Amino acid sequence: MAKAEQIVELLKSHISGDDRRFFAIAMQVAAHEAQQGHEKLAQDLKSLIDKAKENQSVVQAQTSVVSFLQPKGELANLLSAEYSKVTFTQLSFSEKITERFKRIITEQRQQHALIKHGLTPRRKILLYGLPGTGKTITASALAGELNLPLFTIRLDGLITKYMGETATKLRLIFDTMKTTRAIYLFDEFDAIGGDRNLGNDVGEVRRILNSFLQFMEQDQSESLILAATNYVKLLDTALFRRFDDVIEYSLPDKDQVERLIRNCLHNFKFKSINWEKIIVEAEELSHAEITRACNEAAKKTVLSKLATVSGKFLLEALKERKSAGIAHK
Repeated sequence: MAKAEQIVELLKSHISGDDRRFFAIAMQVAAHEAQQGHEKLAQDLKSLIDKAKENQSVVQAQTSVVSFLQPKGELANLLSAEYSKVTFTQLSFSEKITERFKRIITEQRQQHALIKHGLTPRRKILLYGLPGTGKTITASALAGELNLPLFTIRLDGLITKYMGETATKLRLIFDTMKTTRAIYLFDEFDAIGGDRNLGNDVGEVRRILNSFLQFMEQDQSESLILAATNYVKLLDTALFRRFDDVIEYSLPDKDQVERLIRNCLHNFKFKSINWEKIIVEAEELSHAEITRACNEAAKKTVLSKLATVSGKFLLEALKERKSAGIAHK
């Protein structure tokens, strides 16, 4: 077995965060066990050390990527970056939406096989539907599944009052897509893709949209482009054929409501839950509002020093969201 001094040194190196010394001492312990004739134990220790080093390398690589991909210069005003750990298993979408994104993920993961046969993987996606139905979190989940950074386009930095400046900034974003593979999210997309026949400054609106259409047409990067809007009817009809997929989001159905609540409150046990009443009360509320109601019920449970979430707390929280005028009729 490991010497007492080695155990002490292992603990010291771990506490101080000196991973290099920790692994060195661990290898010494494995070598000592091999010398004692404990081949199986020595091999198990070495395998664990190798796996720990590999995991550490992945974490360091991800941290390095996030740091490296933080937008700098003019891009800092146009993009906000994050590295998501969200996956689709944590979300409660309809089976139809889930299957469509499984297809996108599969095509991205096997894109080289498709390209080899002259086929192009889906990577330009338009999301539309009521507020709070999960469009933005989808971008995070897609980034998490594909292990890519998520860049959200900052509209306050992109859209300016100066003629032609927005188009120039759009070009910079699309140029970045070529050099940095990532998920690029255009949230509130109607601000860019609005109908060219609407608005007071029709000339500038047309220039912005025409530039976007041109960049989308020319884009051959490996990045994924997601555009999300609550107001699909405001979009120019020329946009739709530029996207590989157009996906509609709606309010959660009965099964989704229960699944969403159970996911949100997975750290709690339930008490006296009448799911029929809960589902009825949750009608016309979005995913986001149901999630907020769950958080309120959880906080009330914790502050009341209870071990379980009661149906009463959930119903009260859902009614509160409705009374605030949140429900979509």
